[in-house]
Amino acid sequence: MSINVFVKDNNIEAGIKLLRKKMQMDGLKKELKQREFYEKPSVKKKRKQREAARRKRKANMYNR
Repeated sequence: MSINVFVKDNNIEAGIKLLRKKMQMDGLKKELKQREFYEKPSVKKKRKQREAARRKRKANMYNR
């Protein structure tokens, strides 16, 4: 996967801001934070279940 950011007029700050936003939208920032430390399989399973429940609640909220 690659993320492209084009910098206009040597405005590096705007390019960094755009890169961070794109990383957050892709979920890359969250994944990097999770991979920083080892996660036990039981903790990983519980986290995945919580995330799935959250997605399900969110979907149900918009389907009403």
